[in-house]
Parts: sequence; structure tokens; C-alpha cells
Amino acid sequence: MRVVTLVTGLLSLSSMIQAARVVYDMNITYVDNINPDNLKPRQVVGVNGKWPIPAVEVTLGDVLVMNVHNSLNEPTALHAHGQFQNGTNWMDGPVMVTQCAIPPNHDLQYEFNITQTGTFWIHSHYMGQYMDGLRFPLIIHNPAEPFKYDEELTVTVSDWYHDQSSNNLQKFMSVYNPTGAEPVPESGLINDNANVTFNFVPGKIYRIHVINISGFATFFYSIDGHQMEIIEVDGIYTKPQLVDSLYMTAAQRFSVLVTAKNTTDTNFYMHADMDTVMFDSLPEGLNPNITAPIYYNSDHQKFAPSQDVGGDSTFDDMTLVPLYNASSVGYDHQVNLTIDFQVTTDGMNRGMFNELPYLSPLVPSVNTMFSMGADAMNVDVYGPQAQAFMLKHLDMIEVVLNNLDGNAHPFHLHGHVFQMVGRGEGVYTGNTSSVTWLLDNPPQRDTIRVDGEGFSIIRFRADNPGIWMFHCHIDWHLESGLAALFITAPDVAQERMALPQAFKDICEAGGTPSVGNAAGKMSLDLSGAPNGVTLIPDGFTAKGKGAMAACCISALIGMAAIVWYSLNDPQRKVRDRMGRPPSR
Repeated sequence: MRVVTLVTGLLSLSSMIQAARVVYDMNITYVDNINPDNLKPRQVVGVNGKWPIPAVEVTLGDVLVMNVHNSLNEPTALHAHGQFQNGTNWMDGPVMVTQCAIPPNHDLQYEFNITQTGTFWIHSHYMGQYMDGLRFPLIIHNPAEPFKYDEELTVTVSDWYHDQSSNNLQKFMSVYNPTGAEPVPESGLINDNANVTFNFVPGKIYRIHVINISGFATFFYSIDGHQMEIIEVDGIYTKPQLVDSLYMTAAQRFSVLVTAKNTTDTNFYMHADMDTVMFDSLPEGLNPNITAPIYYNSDHQKFAPSQDVGGDSTFDDMTLVPLYNASSVGYDHQVNLTIDFQVTTDGMNRGMFNELPYLSPLVPSVNTMFSMGADAMNVDVYGPQAQAFMLKHLDMIEVVLNNLDGNAHPFHLHGHVFQMVGRGEGVYTGNTSSVTWLLDNPPQRDTIRVDGEGFSIIRFRADNPGIWMFHCHIDWHLESGLAALFITAPDVAQERMALPQAFKDICEAGGTPSVGNAAGKMSLDLSGAPNGVTLIPDGFTAKGKGAMAACCISALIGMAAIVWYSLNDPQRKVRDRMGRPPSR
């Protein structure tokens, strides 16, 4: 249900518009017997009994309100992906970072100002749940749109699993999966439907909002016989760039302008091809090359020859140029994050930064920030494995991402967009000559693809006080620990904001402490905070050394006993006296 109440607002564009308080009532429910790929019906997570979930649409300057009721038998939470949440950090959504999960049969209201425009999406940020269907577009319109077009379309591409995410996660996070092989989707979808179609009117210019709402798969996207003009990426306007195809990791978004043909004698196919390079195996029957017809005339089935390039796409988002110039400046503080996957002391193969996987604290980190007073400036209070980095207000932050894994990974920064200022092969050790630099108006976005066995360098201004998650957007990898927290100016956050009571109450309703450090204590005592899941030591631990010493001593005693027994065997002495060989 959507309710709009008009209010007068003044935008920075210096033009008076009619802003609105846009209210969506969202009852998060299960929906049974959904079969979007025509292969296997399953239960999904929808809204108000419907799936696919309709897009949320608002306009710059609006206030978006989502009244959420959880009718599931499990917790949930919503994240408006790409929204800055400046001044409303607790509305960001990741469970145990900016909120407690919403327990079954409980309510929570999300309310925040719309200060950005473009292509976004909303998804669950709880335990891989969005791969069960709780994901939908968020389209933000601009009254002063800099580009002209006749009509807007929204296209989502996604992977699809036949099993529940909880079951897949249990198999993935298991001592019986030491290689860390991710669950492979059974199919791919366009607009959550294997049978979706589109209609073009000759001569019209279409703005297509393309969103990869996958939990795992990267997609190549193209349209036979049509070039696409990129005008926006992750909410950032770009100078128009013509391309034949796009390469989109999980969570990335684009707006493209497509000019329709002037005749109706031919129809065309839209292509969304899954990049299967990360799939450890291909399920029987998996078709990674998804298509949807675009009809100019549905009365005939004449289609243009395929021009699908799939994995041969040459698209590179590092060539995009923001429409509004913002050259990079030198950094004040550098954070180095080395990406790797290793078996840890709990026997599982985990993703990690700097040889340590992220473990959720017992208290949401935002609650810790608002409840710990001056101690909130001490990075330790957020937990020994929160992977927390303290940032000063308004510093320019450079993040160096060294990927030791052989596959590419998509990394998303909450609360910001960043500049993609450099990349290269191998490991970046400070040798600037090994970097391909882009410092003059570099591309900006909120989700970056870091190449396998390569590095990327990003920069952003720490201008948004609060707790912001940085993580791999392959949801299996996030759940295994490939995440970190940027703790930005807790002192400024405490001066400017206060945590709403509803976000304390929702913790208490779920049996979670609402105040205190990562262990739920109002002190610097972190005993009891999640900890101890680390790399298996290369050498022997103290216990291992003791066990080895005991084994060596036991072996020496055993060998000495054998020698003694051999020398003192009475039968041997008798045989020696008689000069006969021993019997066999």
C-alpha cells in the first residue's frame, strides 16, 4: 500500500517543488508455489502477499516511509542500497551493524529523506534472505533531469535458487565444504520471470534502469541491434557513453538510453548472460544465457539475428566519466584491506580481510556508538573481530584492496559513493608505478569489481558520521566474514543525532542487548564478545608442541622397549647356543 502526502520543499536546485511524504505499508510474508523459472515451484519471501515485489518510486526531496511488519517465522531487516542515510544511520539496515533484526510478528518503521536520484534497490540484509526473494527496485526521479527521454523501464537481472537460503548457507558454511564452494544458482531471471516481454514504440527514447539484484552472479547485458548510452551508474550521472554491452556485478546498477527503431518489421532480444567463471560446477539444466523478447510488433515472430557477446564483452566501467567534475585529491588516511579465503579455526572456509573474518557483535555497532559516550572513540569497543577502522570527520580516505583470490569480487560501501582512482595486477605495495591511475574526474559508484589477483584503489570523503559497512556483495562471502566497518566520527554523530527509541525496543523484543560494547557491557571489558575464529597457525601452538613432545617421548620409550626385549629374549639366547637359525 502506498500513501502520498504532499509537502512543500525547497531543493538545492533553487526551484520550488511539491515534495511528498511517501508511505509504503509493507507486510513481509511468505508466498507459496512461486515458479519464476518454470523449473521448480518454491516458497519465496514477498511483500503484502505478492511476488515479484513492485518497485518503490519516489522523487528527489521526498521523505520515504516504509512501515514494515514481519509476518515471517524468522527475523528480517531492509537496506535501501546506495542511500547515504546522512543523519539517519540507524535506517541503513544491516543486522547487528545499524539495527537489530525485526523479530517475527513485530514492526519497525524506516523513514529517511531522499537526497539522491537514479537507480537503487531495497533488499533484506539478514542471513542471505534477499536471495529468497526479498529484493525490489528503488527508482528516484529528478524534477530537473539533465537527460531527455520519452519513457522509463526497469529491468532487473538475478540468479535464482531452488532451495531456501538458510539451507544453502548451512551447506556452504560447513566443515564438510573445506574449499568454500558456493551454492550455484539453478537459473537466471530477467524481472524475476522467465517469460517476461517488453514492447518498444518506434522512435521513442527509453531510459532503462538496469539492476543486478543477484546474490552471487555477475551478468553481461545487451540488446540485439541497439546500442546503449550510459547516463548513470549507481546513482551518479555520467557523461553519455555508447556501449554494446554492460558487465554488472551483484548490486551494481546502470541507467542507459536506448533509441527504438523506426520500423516494426523486426523484433529483438534482450540478453542477460551469467558469468559462470566463479561457479564450481554447472547444475544440470542450467541455462546461463537468459533472453527476453522486445516486441515492436507482437503479431509476428521475426527476430533479428543474435548479437549477444556474453563473456566477450569489452565493457570497462573505469572508462566512465562523471557528468559533474570532481577530480581526486590526496588522501589523509589510508586503509589497507587484503582479501583472501582460508580455512579457520572453526574448520570452515571463510572470507576475510587482513587474515581475520568479520564476526557480528552482541550489540549493534550503531547502538554501541550512541551508548558508550567518549569510549565510542575507542575502536576496541566494537569488538575484537568487528574489523573496525576509526575515521576522522572529513578526512579523505584511501582504501587499497588487494585481492589474493583468483576470482573477481564486488565490494559495496554503505553510506557513500567513492572515486575509483587506481588499479593494477598483483599486490599493491606502495609502488605507484604499478598503478593505472585515474585522478582527473575519476569514475564514481558505490559497488566496485576488484579483479582476481589484482588490486583496486578507491577514495571517499568521511563526511557522513556513523557506522558504515564495507563488504563483498556476494552474499555467501558476506556471511562467511568478508566485511569490515568504517567507524566515522562517533563524537560528531553523538553531537548531531540520537538513536530513536524504536531501534532500542526492537533489540529488546528480540532478546538482544540495546546498549553497551560488543559484549553488551557498559565498560571496556570485551570478554564474551564474539572472537577466536582465526587462521589456523602455520606452526605448532603451545598445545601442539606439547602433544608433539609427548608423541616423541612415547616413540623413544617404545623403541627402547623393543630393543631391550630383543636383547633379553630367552628363546634367542637358546637358539644362539645351539647354533640354529630361528624357526619361521
